[in-house]
Amino acid sequence: MKRFDLLSLSLLLLLSPTPLVAQTATISPAATQQPTAAQTSGDTTTSVNPGINDSFLDPEMDVQAWVERFEVESREVYHARDAIMAGLNLKPGDRVADVGAGTGFYSLLMSTAVGSKGWVYAVDISPKFVQYLVDQFDQRGVENVTTVMCDDDSVCLPPESVDLAFICDVYHHFEFPEQTMQSIFNALRPGGRVVIIDFERIPGVSREWTIGHVRAGKETFIDEVQSVGFELTAERKIPGFKENYFLEFRKPDQAGDE
Repeated sequence: MKRFDLLSLSLLLLLSPTPLVAQTATISPAATQQPTAAQTSGDTTTSVNPGINDSFLDPEMDVQAWVERFEVESREVYHARDAIMAGLNLKPGDRVADVGAGTGFYSLLMSTAVGSKGWVYAVDISPKFVQYLVDQFDQRGVENVTTVMCDDDSVCLPPESVDLAFICDVYHHFEFPEQTMQSIFNALRPGGRVVIIDFERIPGVSREWTIGHVRAGKETFIDEVQSVGFELTAERKIPGFKENYFLEFRKPDQAGDE
């Protein structure tokens, strides 16, 4: 299995006329800094939710257990996958980043939606998930997906390389949301979109698990995303959603565009 650093991935995007099967992109530690900001306090060295991703970074993580947990009809974002895909309004030829791809079921749906002229970047922080994704795409003969190992503060994609970033039940796992969203802003083409699906966190209404696990509510997350430069363009109603919401943001067409 080939691995590419960020420069190689950039050249690949620009020069390769045909997709490659289940590539894995990564960048070396020496190539990046590791800022860890918590914009809620102005601290540029502290995670907003330390340890929230420890289970995904565990070298002994049981991927199959997560497949059984993620790909089950009782999970809203899995049960509503067809409606969510319709809401994404993907077109053949689109380039999409599935940020926090996990077990990859949305990456596979996106691969079909964007077709042979499009491309999907299955981005994850978990080495075990990344290897699982590589194996799954290879076994299925998927030819328009690149698997990307990201950092805790960056999605590690080249500038202006994607039309849509999809963040499903993942934003609350961002330890450094300001830097991560800035990296997504940079990776999007002008006019590109971000879709965030996450949990409603309403004290007295939401489940105790949600209150303890999700650090903030929808309005806080909207403020954080907009602070990077995104515009909130829609909140879509998804049939079957009781605990989740669907937000769509847009990167301005050019600097200063309103």
